[in-house]
Amino acid sequence: MKIESAPLLQGNEHLVAGAARLLNIVLRFGTLLTRFLFVFFLAKYVDPTSVGHYGLFTATLIYGLYLVGLDFYVFVSRELLTVSEDQRGAMLKGQMALCGLLYLIVLPALVLVLTRAGWSVSLLCWFVPILALEHFNQEVSRLLIVLSDQVTASITLFVRQGSWAIAAVALMIGYPESRNLNVIMALWTCSGLAAGALGIWRVKQLPIGGWSMPIDWRWVRKGISVSAAFLVSTLALRGIQTADRYWMEGLGGIEAVGAYVLFLGVAGTLMVFLDAGVFSFSYPALISHSHKREYDLARKTVRQMFFQTLAISIAFGFVSWTLLPYLLHWVGKAVYQDAFDLYPWVLVASIANAVGMVPHYALYARGFDKPIIYSHIAALPVFLISTWCFSKSHAELAVPIGMTVSFTQIMVWKALAYCWLDRNHITPKSTA
Repeated sequence: MKIESAPLLQGNEHLVAGAARLLNIVLRFGTLLTRFLFVFFLAKYVDPTSVGHYGLFTATLIYGLYLVGLDFYVFVSRELLTVSEDQRGAMLKGQMALCGLLYLIVLPALVLVLTRAGWSVSLLCWFVPILALEHFNQEVSRLLIVLSDQVTASITLFVRQGSWAIAAVALMIGYPESRNLNVIMALWTCSGLAAGALGIWRVKQLPIGGWSMPIDWRWVRKGISVSAAFLVSTLALRGIQTADRYWMEGLGGIEAVGAYVLFLGVAGTLMVFLDAGVFSFSYPALISHSHKREYDLARKTVRQMFFQTLAISIAFGFVSWTLLPYLLHWVGKAVYQDAFDLYPWVLVASIANAVGMVPHYALYARGFDKPIIYSHIAALPVFLISTWCFSKSHAELAVPIGMTVSFTQIMVWKALAYCWLDRNHITPKSTA
């Protein structure tokens, strides 16, 4: 009986896994769809200047997340899967203690810089709570994904990103007086609180022990040394995705930033879908295979990731290119229709970024961090130089062209590094 039931059990496991992946995709797609629609309703009902300020706010927020998080999750993600369940709580407590210290140091300096940059008082007041909530919820989602609870991670993502977008659209349609950034920021904050409560509830149910153990500061210092290099590379990469908006403002004004942000919002949905249907499932498996030195299985996973990513990217590019002109006509504002030439470059940059994540995860899972770090650091001067060069002849397209060149450079660098390491059967142990 046991022998006969084994295939049935395996079949049930595959069925459950398939259902979980489908549910995860549905949840992420729901988030993607709401964010996609939100960007267009924002463009339709809010003036382009406010859309531009919203874009600057979100870009600065994302950059701030790395300053207060120190990219420490890069170290923790690999460590959690190599220790027993009764040690994980101590690691997470060490991460929280480090982040608490970073907030005390970084937050006052960041607020001072933004004040000097001319941010309004209202935006500054919203920046601090949203930053803290986004950081907490982001770390909880990463923890859930690493521990293979992708469905809950997608639910919390929908709560913190999709729910307030739905509410904002409903209010903008029904109540014209709500068409301003303060209402949007208030809804964002409320959804962050709800997602945080859900995340805490779920983490309490996970088999994580060791919360009463003292903080291992030596382990924290080791994590800082590992994540510091990643932080430099990430700040360089995010520096591109922050400087682009400010540079766009310098070249074309705040309304040009609004159009740019609209197209970024459209193209950015590609990564949301890939995270849901491809990366969030393949990423933990890659780490597990690499840790067990199951390189044939890891190689197979990488191939699957590549073809899935390529197929989804091509389909997304075709659909978005076809539908976008109709959506811009519905928005009905000339500033966006006149800037449509930006989208092809933004789309290609997004696809290059998406495809480049395949060798990125492959290298990261194998413990080869240097190609990732070096490619990100090199991308910043590539972006600056290429954007500066094109700003002389194609000022309106210089920023997205610079983005495309820099992301293509990252993709090629990581792909060549992975192919070389894999072809020569180099392992982390042999490179030590």
